[in-house]
Amino acid sequence: MNEARTALQQVMKDVNSIILGKEEQVKQIILALLSGGHVLLTDLPGTGKTTLAETIAREMELDYKRVQFTPDVLPSDLTGFSMYQKETEQLVYQPGSVFCNLLLADEINRTSPKTQSALLEVMEEGTVSVEGVTRKVPSPFFVIATQNPEGSAGTQPLPESQMERFMICLSLGYPDFDSELAMIMGKGGRTAIETVKQNLDIQTLQAVQKQVDEVFAGEEVSAYIVNLVRGTRVHQRLLQGASPRAGIALCQMAKAAAWLDGREFVMPKDVQEVFPYVMGHRIRTDRSGEENQAEKAEILSEILTRTKKPAMGKK
Repeated sequence: MNEARTALQQVMKDVNSIILGKEEQVKQIILALLSGGHVLLTDLPGTGKTTLAETIAREMELDYKRVQFTPDVLPSDLTGFSMYQKETEQLVYQPGSVFCNLLLADEINRTSPKTQSALLEVMEEGTVSVEGVTRKVPSPFFVIATQNPEGSAGTQPLPESQMERFMICLSLGYPDFDSELAMIMGKGGRTAIETVKQNLDIQTLQAVQKQVDEVFAGEEVSAYIVNLVRGTRVHQRLLQGASPRAGIALCQMAKAAAWLDGREFVMPKDVQEVFPYVMGHRIRTDRSGEENQAEKAEILSEILTRTKKPAMGKK
């Protein structure tokens, strides 16, 4: 799989040449894809989310669709529906938007809770049920959902139970000075997408996902993951800690980080790298807005510092 690893490094390099100054976020999104998970981006409009998703799709030969979520988007727009055809006098199924490899669910918190639930159910099950018939969505199936920051007008916040369906949650944020200057001078951005070439095919991506599943997480490093998750449940500044589902996601992301680093086993540094991105949306404080995000980051850093690392990550 050295060729696949090299190809993925090239994918990240290409994406970073278009989405400037966001190397860490791009890496975490790729790790989530390799883990078989989904990504939630919390950002204001204009930070490059659509460009990011389209670039990844082009790089990996993924069938890409984008849905702009508004209050009038229906569950059937996503899952599909049956339409009567006069010629055949039969109901013919019309697939919805989820029948693709990479779905950009833009501004998911501007649509109804019922439509949100329809998407999140497909993310969890990998299937769509319409009128008693269950159909599988294509594999791989990867969702990058975006939501406006807390308190934005016209939004329907995702329930905490549904937030957990996302492997990671992060923010691209505004670019730094040098990156924004480069954009103004014509580097990166949407105009550069046309130069993107395919570096990975779907079959290789599926093989990599299987390899990631097979990465070894020994008892000591697994216990480290459990202790980190349990640390969120006893922290005095948290109203709610992370569930066992968080530990499973943390382990899977750490496996992807290990694989990308050329190893067949997880080390504590892999867990530490992905920890903030896996945990941030699974814990709750009494703050809101930017104060909430800053508080969470500080608490997660404290938990990492307090939790004893295993001496050896392989066993």
